[in-house]
Amino acid sequence: MKGMAKMMKQAQKLQSKMVKLQDEMAEKTAEATAGGGMIRVVANGKQQIISIQIEQEVVDPEDVEMLQDLVLAAVNDALVKSQEMVSEEMGKLTGGLNIPGLT
Repeated sequence: MKGMAKMMKQAQKLQSKMVKLQDEMAEKTAEATAGGGMIRVVANGKQQIISIQIEQEVVDPEDVEMLQDLVLAAVNDALVKSQEMVSEEMGKLTGGLNIPGLT
């Protein structure tokens, strides 16, 4: 029974560290660009888009689809980078253990 109590204490410690890490990840950002840097998107560690910059030169009223595609590509790339950033930090915390639902 003593081993179980120790394991529960370790689990609580890990949970506390994960909460702290999630708070830290909300402050970290990942950036992606598309169209040679004409579109710039920044996402935080909570996979929220926090800014989108679009250079005026890429805005062509005759080709709205291209602009939409560039924005979509940059947003998706920023979210992937954000997820990778969180997974990397979570891996450091869990010692490389793959715990379902945490990454």
